[in-house]
Amino acid sequence: MTADSWRNLIEHIGLLYQEYRDKSTREEIETRRLQDSQTDPEETSPSEETPSEAEPTSTIENKAPPQINLLRNSNSRFNLWQDLPEVQSSGVLSILQPDEIKLQEAMFELVTSEASYYKSLNLLVSHFMENERLKKILHQSEAHILFSNVLDVMAVSERFLLDLEQRVEENIVISDVCDIVYQHTVNHFSVYITYVSNQTYQERAYKQLLQDKPAFREVISQLELDPKCKGLSFSSFLILPFQRITRLKLLVQNILKKVEEKSDRESTALDAHKELETVVKACNEGVRKMSRTEQMISIQKKLEFKIKSVPIISHSRWLLKQGELQQMNGPKTSRTLRTKKLFREIYLFLFNDLLVICRQIPGDKYQVFDSAPRGLLRVEELEDQGQSLANVFILRLLENADDREASYMLKASSQSEMKRWMISLAPNRRTKFVSFTSRLVDCPQIQCVHPYVAQQPDELSLELADVLNILDKTDDGWIFGERLHDQERGWFPSSMGEEILNPKIRAQNLKECFRVHKSDDSQRRKLGSRNRQ
Repeated sequence: MTADSWRNLIEHIGLLYQEYRDKSTREEIETRRLQDSQTDPEETSPSEETPSEAEPTSTIENKAPPQINLLRNSNSRFNLWQDLPEVQSSGVLSILQPDEIKLQEAMFELVTSEASYYKSLNLLVSHFMENERLKKILHQSEAHILFSNVLDVMAVSERFLLDLEQRVEENIVISDVCDIVYQHTVNHFSVYITYVSNQTYQERAYKQLLQDKPAFREVISQLELDPKCKGLSFSSFLILPFQRITRLKLLVQNILKKVEEKSDRESTALDAHKELETVVKACNEGVRKMSRTEQMISIQKKLEFKIKSVPIISHSRWLLKQGELQQMNGPKTSRTLRTKKLFREIYLFLFNDLLVICRQIPGDKYQVFDSAPRGLLRVEELEDQGQSLANVFILRLLENADDREASYMLKASSQSEMKRWMISLAPNRRTKFVSFTSRLVDCPQIQCVHPYVAQQPDELSLELADVLNILDKTDDGWIFGERLHDQERGWFPSSMGEEILNPKIRAQNLKECFRVHKSDDSQRRKLGSRNRQ
């Protein structure tokens, strides 16, 4: 492919990255829905062998190319790699196996989506950041917090895109892109960690500016109305780098699932994926660290110790869950009593390594009367409960603040709240269903069809098309899930997803995830252990 034809392709990309991302994830959802609705084993069984040329499916797949998440809109005449005039006129489509065509599409998507991302970044800089009216309104420090190192991020994207361009220009059939991804991730993608780690301050500064500076609010509103923005908000441009680095990892996963096993391309894809995973984790940790530090300081100020004081603030400590529960008064034999006076309110702060049990006192303060290391907690659900003892469980402290064993009978406000507390307090307790790390053949799965933003520390934020193993569920509409692509766990409303009913599709999802993470089995076992903690 010539440089001119490639530049022509870039110019014809009509979608901003936000539009591409939305379209691609919704196509992914629809593809899974279609697969899940097919019950004929011949149709749904994922092929483990490369189809031979004699199989009729090969001809069908050549005529009806696989549904790939690409930049489809009226302004772009290029939908897929195989739609490129150079590809169609070359005759390679009649030579390549269907699996290779799928792989070409996966690599081509990574390239064109980077072009779409660069186009959106450029708009963030040229249309918003460099707007003269906005420059006059913003103080230099405010502009720095709001836009952070976006110029560095854009420069890295441009350099990355140029290398991808050069690779595509070398041959109609793309040899590989993951080697380029690997090199750029190792050498340049640290700029993403800097940008994303600033996210907490960026969000806060943006809200404050909207509230305190009417002129800022007015200019942003006018800029958002410009046809260039296609109805997209300023904030959607600010979060582009975090969305892109996460999406890039998933695109490499998609390539990895399609390359031939034990090949050089598989090895390169595994290396690229491992490095991207490191960057994404560093980005997530950067965001968490900023918010966690402030949160721990705030909690420390609210606690008053009736017992020996425990230092709360620590670089290795963070909050997992907090909230009010009802503590049962009197001996255990009093469970048969049916009176609301049986319970009194207590408040729990559960950290990753410590439980603090308090009672709320005037002035938004909490008086601590017991504590225990999290590793010395055990929980037990009560059976045959009457109505007044519904959602009650027993919490045992094997060694409390007085160096003795203590038991608390606690009542939650709902079944989901009870289960959430029990899983948080005792993470090694067996869940209703199996986890990804068990490597069993089948397990309930759900696909996210509505994005969800976590509201509590024990919840999991979801992106469209995320696939999760269901570890537990409640009768009042909550699911405890483990996302397949990164093994992150948490609770979310069941209304956010659709259960995957076809066992063959579930098995294929698991098989693909095992392959993506097979480069380091020991690392996965460590990851599973850390997630349970």
